[in-house]
Amino acid sequence: MVLKRVIVSVINDLVTDQRVNKSCLTLQRAGFEVLLVGRKQRKSPPMDERPYRSHRMKLIFEKGPLFYAEYNIRLFLFLLFHRADCLLSNDLDTLLPSFLISKIKRTRLIYDSHEYFTEVPELVSRPKVQKVWRAIEEFVLPKMKEMITVNESIANLFREKYGIKVHVIRNIPMRKMLPEPADKESLNLPKDKHILILQGSGINIHRGSEELVEAMRYLDDCILLIIGGGDVLPILKQKVAENHWDDRVRFFPRMPYKDMMAITQLAELGFTLDKPNNLNYLFSLPNKLFDYIQADVPIVASHLPEIERVIKDYNIGTFIEEHNPEHIAKTIKETLSDEVSLKTWKNNLNFAAQELCWENEEQILMKIYEQYI
Repeated sequence: MVLKRVIVSVINDLVTDQRVNKSCLTLQRAGFEVLLVGRKQRKSPPMDERPYRSHRMKLIFEKGPLFYAEYNIRLFLFLLFHRADCLLSNDLDTLLPSFLISKIKRTRLIYDSHEYFTEVPELVSRPKVQKVWRAIEEFVLPKMKEMITVNESIANLFREKYGIKVHVIRNIPMRKMLPEPADKESLNLPKDKHILILQGSGINIHRGSEELVEAMRYLDDCILLIIGGGDVLPILKQKVAENHWDDRVRFFPRMPYKDMMAITQLAELGFTLDKPNNLNYLFSLPNKLFDYIQADVPIVASHLPEIERVIKDYNIGTFIEEHNPEHIAKTIKETLSDEVSLKTWKNNLNFAAQELCWENEEQILMKIYEQYI
């Protein structure tokens, strides 16, 4: 029996994108032959072993308009000359070539929007570029019957704007992917300090990391671990160097998911402090929230509707009331000294981790894919 082939496209380097990896594994279980396509940057880590095929394109340009143009042209040509029974496009920056090929070859197309792309701050601050991406979205989505996105708030925005059927698949980690905790001694972490963590691939401006690092000025009994990548990291590193806070803030680069989760499990509190200064952040439901849950780490968050709903429904953390470094530090001190709440949250995290896992979430996805087999 020849399996139906799905080509999954994404614009990143594939290594750390767990949502796409999980989608590919689910597609395999649904009976598809999977080919994942992305790019390879000069500094990209090597691909880990996976049970499906992948292809990373080396591009001339690595950022800016020419990068997006080159990738979309290369993706169009790749899809044109490779057989597929179904295409899965991840985010708006891969949608146009996937849509055009789906029409040329009469191939089924699934669109998975990982965020409200046209309202990310990088585009909001550049209205001309934002207009281009909006034009692509407004050209394609009215011609589609259904799509996937990451939470109900964003789904409602798409439903209201385009009258399209939207399935919600939250970006929740696999329960079985949790590794053994890392060794504090091998990481040179002090045994007499509370460990705090901020992790993720989008540690960017206006997501609260600047104020969190500044709050470490008032927390001499804590050490903050920052794991991942993002455009604000050079600013944070400069701040730490200028204030000689190397004993209070440690930076770790992007790393394989299992390595990151091994370190995350050492933390006493995990942070997600996005600001509601654009629609994408206002309605965000970041991966790190569910990573903290799986790692059994209580959460300190800002008041955003999707995040607040999860934390309150399961009673697994607390909130800051403002993005002021002194207030954040005060919240951290009070939280770490509240042994009753910490114990309650820890107990509730065990229950939340059983429910909020990909093994449950993927059942919705399987039903979507079944109609394409």
